[in-house]
Amino acid sequence: MTNEHGQKPLVYFLCTGNSCRSQMAEGWARTLGQDKVEVYSAGIEAHGLNPRAVRAMRERNVDISQHTSKEIDRELLNRVDYAITLCGDANDRCPTTPAHVNRMHWGFEDPARATGTEEEIQEKFREVRDAIYTKVDEFLKSLQTN
Repeated sequence: MTNEHGQKPLVYFLCTGNSCRSQMAEGWARTLGQDKVEVYSAGIEAHGLNPRAVRAMRERNVDISQHTSKEIDRELLNRVDYAITLCGDANDRCPTTPAHVNRMHWGFEDPARATGTEEEIQEKFREVRDAIYTKVDEFLKSLQTN
Protein backbone atom coordinates (compact mmCIF):
# COMPACT_ATOMS: atom_id res chain seq x y z
CA MET A 1 0.00 0.00 0.00
CA THR A 2 1.99 2.99 -1.26
CA ASN A 3 1.26 6.23 -3.05
CA GLU A 4 2.84 7.33 -6.33
CA HIS A 5 6.00 8.37 -4.46
CA GLY A 6 6.45 4.95 -2.86
CA GLN A 7 5.31 6.22 0.53
CA LYS A 8 2.36 5.13 2.62
CA PRO A 9 -0.83 6.96 1.59
CA LEU A 10 -1.71 10.10 3.52
CA VAL A 11 -5.45 10.24 4.36
CA TYR A 12 -7.32 13.22 5.80
CA PHE A 13 -10.86 12.75 7.16
CA LEU A 14 -12.86 15.98 7.26
CA CYS A 15 -16.12 16.92 8.95
CA THR A 16 -17.83 20.04 10.23
CA GLY A 17 -16.60 20.05 13.83
CA ASN A 18 -14.05 17.20 14.05
CA SER A 19 -15.90 15.87 17.09
CA CYS A 20 -17.58 12.60 16.00
CA ARG A 21 -17.54 11.19 12.47
CA SER A 22 -14.07 12.25 11.35
CA GLN A 23 -12.65 11.21 14.74
CA MET A 24 -14.22 7.76 14.44
CA ALA A 25 -12.94 7.43 10.86
CA GLU A 26 -9.43 8.38 11.98
CA GLY A 27 -9.63 5.83 14.80
CA TRP A 28 -10.78 3.06 12.47
CA ALA A 29 -8.19 3.89 9.80
CA ARG A 30 -5.36 3.92 12.34
CA THR A 31 -6.53 0.60 13.79
CA LEU A 32 -7.33 -1.20 10.53
CA GLY A 33 -4.54 0.36 8.47
CA GLN A 34 -1.98 -0.10 11.25
CA ASP A 35 1.27 1.37 9.97
CA LYS A 36 0.34 1.13 6.29
CA VAL A 37 -1.37 4.54 6.08
CA GLU A 38 -0.80 7.94 7.63
CA VAL A 39 -4.10 9.28 8.95
CA TYR A 40 -5.38 12.62 10.23
CA SER A 41 -8.75 14.23 10.83
CA ALA A 42 -9.95 17.81 11.10
CA GLY A 43 -13.00 19.99 10.83
CA ILE A 44 -14.15 23.18 9.21
CA GLU A 45 -14.35 24.24 12.88
CA ALA A 46 -13.11 22.56 16.08
CA HIS A 47 -16.02 21.59 18.34
CA GLY A 48 -14.16 19.37 20.82
CA LEU A 49 -14.10 15.57 21.02
CA ASN A 50 -17.56 14.14 21.66
CA PRO A 51 -17.52 11.77 24.68
CA ARG A 52 -20.24 9.61 23.10
CA ALA A 53 -17.98 9.01 20.08
CA VAL A 54 -15.17 8.03 22.46
CA ARG A 55 -17.54 5.63 24.27
CA ALA A 56 -18.82 4.09 21.02
CA MET A 57 -15.30 3.45 19.76
CA ARG A 58 -14.17 2.08 23.13
CA GLU A 59 -16.94 -0.53 22.82
CA ARG A 60 -15.02 -1.83 19.78
CA ASN A 61 -11.64 -1.61 21.53
CA VAL A 62 -10.51 1.50 19.64
CA ASP A 63 -9.26 4.29 21.90
CA ILE A 64 -9.73 7.79 20.49
CA SER A 65 -9.78 9.47 23.91
CA GLN A 66 -6.45 11.20 23.28
CA HIS A 67 -7.53 12.66 19.93
CA THR A 68 -8.01 16.40 19.79
CA SER A 69 -10.48 18.38 17.72
CA LYS A 70 -8.64 20.42 15.09
CA GLU A 71 -9.43 22.79 12.25
CA ILE A 72 -8.27 21.93 8.73
CA ASP A 73 -4.56 22.46 8.23
CA ARG A 74 -4.29 23.83 4.68
CA GLU A 75 -0.64 22.81 4.37
CA LEU A 76 -1.50 19.22 5.29
CA LEU A 77 -4.55 19.29 3.02
CA ASN A 78 -2.28 20.23 0.11
CA ARG A 79 0.00 17.22 0.79
CA VAL A 80 -2.55 14.44 1.29
CA ASP A 81 -3.30 11.66 -1.16
CA TYR A 82 -6.95 11.40 -0.06
CA ALA A 83 -9.26 14.05 1.43
CA ILE A 84 -12.45 12.33 2.55
CA THR A 85 -15.40 14.40 3.72
CA LEU A 86 -17.90 12.70 6.01
CA CYS A 87 -20.71 15.24 5.91
CA GLY A 88 -22.31 17.49 3.32
CA ASP A 89 -21.26 20.67 5.11
CA ALA A 90 -17.57 19.71 5.00
CA ASN A 91 -17.93 18.60 1.39
CA ASP A 92 -19.42 21.98 0.47
CA ARG A 93 -17.04 24.10 2.56
CA CYS A 94 -13.76 22.20 2.25
CA PRO A 95 -11.03 24.39 0.80
CA THR A 96 -9.89 23.77 -2.75
CA THR A 97 -7.29 21.03 -3.06
CA PRO A 98 -4.53 20.51 -5.63
CA ALA A 99 -5.25 18.21 -8.57
CA HIS A 100 -3.23 15.31 -7.10
CA VAL A 101 -5.55 15.05 -4.07
CA ASN A 102 -8.23 12.39 -4.45
CA ARG A 103 -11.38 14.00 -3.03
CA MET A 104 -14.01 11.57 -1.81
CA HIS A 105 -17.31 12.13 -0.04
CA TRP A 106 -18.89 9.66 2.37
CA GLY A 107 -22.04 11.19 3.80
CA PHE A 108 -22.98 10.02 7.29
CA GLU A 109 -25.77 11.20 9.55
CA ASP A 110 -24.52 13.37 12.42
CA PRO A 111 -24.98 11.28 15.58
CA ALA A 112 -24.54 14.41 17.72
CA ARG A 113 -27.94 15.57 16.44
CA ALA A 114 -29.71 12.42 17.65
CA THR A 115 -32.53 12.90 20.12
CA GLY A 116 -34.25 10.64 22.62
CA THR A 117 -33.04 8.83 25.69
CA GLU A 118 -29.33 8.53 26.42
CA GLU A 119 -29.44 4.92 25.23
CA GLU A 120 -31.21 5.90 21.97
CA ILE A 121 -28.64 8.63 21.33
CA GLN A 122 -25.75 6.24 22.06
CA GLU A 123 -27.31 3.69 19.71
CA LYS A 124 -27.18 6.30 16.90
CA PHE A 125 -23.46 6.73 17.62
CA ARG A 126 -23.05 2.95 17.35
CA GLU A 127 -24.88 2.87 14.01
CA VAL A 128 -22.70 5.63 12.56
CA ARG A 129 -19.56 4.04 14.05
CA ASP A 130 -20.36 0.73 12.37
CA ALA A 131 -21.20 2.39 9.03
CA ILE A 132 -17.90 4.28 9.14
CA TYR A 133 -16.06 1.05 9.96
CA THR A 134 -17.49 -0.58 6.82
CA LYS A 135 -16.46 2.34 4.56
CA VAL A 136 -12.97 2.62 6.06
CA ASP A 137 -12.43 -1.14 5.78
CA GLU A 138 -13.56 -1.14 2.12
CA PHE A 139 -11.38 1.90 1.38
CA LEU A 140 -8.25 0.39 2.93
CA LYS A 141 -8.82 -2.90 1.08
CA SER A 142 -9.12 -0.95 -2.20
CA LEU A 143 -5.76 0.70 -1.52
CA GLN A 144 -4.16 -2.74 -1.15
CA THR A 145 -5.37 -3.79 -4.60
CA ASN A 146 -4.14 -0.63 -6.35
